Amino acid sequence: MSQRPPPPMRVPTLTEVVRLPEAQPAPAAPGAVPSPSAYAPTEPAPLHGAAAPVAAAPLPDEEELTQRVLADLQRQIELMMEVKLREALAPALTRATDALMREARNELASTLRDVVARAVAQEIARHRGR
Repeated sequence: MSQRPPPPMRVPTLTEVVRLPEAQPAPAAPGAVPSPSAYAPTEPAPLHGAAAPVAAAPLPDEEELTQRVLADLQRQIELMMEVKLREALAPALTRATDALMREARNELASTLRDVVARAVAQEIARHRGR
């Protein structure tokens, strides 16, 4: 069985700026506890067939990183809220639409009965008047 490395001593929060190490650290001795910086994120590997960048892009400052994360979260939350709202409103809107249709049909049937009754009464009155 292989042993897993121990979990990090501390996990950074989103508002902290994570800096890339300047140089690759030397491999740790077997059984040594890695430092928390060993768990810092690194640049993603380039896609297959993509050219490697010539110079590393500068890291955004804390404010810019915070704004990017907040903007991304806002888009995700808006999308999730729209989906949840549609799921929640669909049954209520279906019930309301069904109730409106029943009411409209009843009103139309009532009006149609009244119109036909008046037309029949007028026709009977006209035939009696001859």
